[in-house]
Amino acid sequence: MNGGVYVGNAGKDAPLDRGWLLGHFKEVDDPRHTRAVEVKWGVHPRGDERPQWVRGEERTALLVLISGRFRVDFPGRSVLLERQGDYVVWGRGVDHSWFAEEESVLLTVRWPSVAGYAVKRE
Repeated sequence: MNGGVYVGNAGKDAPLDRGWLLGHFKEVDDPRHTRAVEVKWGVHPRGDERPQWVRGEERTALLVLISGRFRVDFPGRSVLLERQGDYVVWGRGVDHSWFAEEESVLLTVRWPSVAGYAVKRE
């Protein structure tokens, strides 16, 4: 980082913070720190799934498939992302979970950036 500018590579930077590139969880003096939005470069092996549903969602989210085949589950409905560029958007109050049907890479944008949603992996 130099002079308030950060140059990186999503594939290299993402594993350092569970995939997240921008958000409230970055150091305050890092240009990637913001409470306005979160951006994630998610790389999921086949069979990867969220260990529990997100309930009481306070954010809006956009999930874009870069590669693979990825399912997002909502109460009473599942959405399958299977072609590059397929995406789904959901708003506040929408419970959800997900499952990687194939190895998948996704770009996720959520806003605002708020604490309280991380799930500890065992």
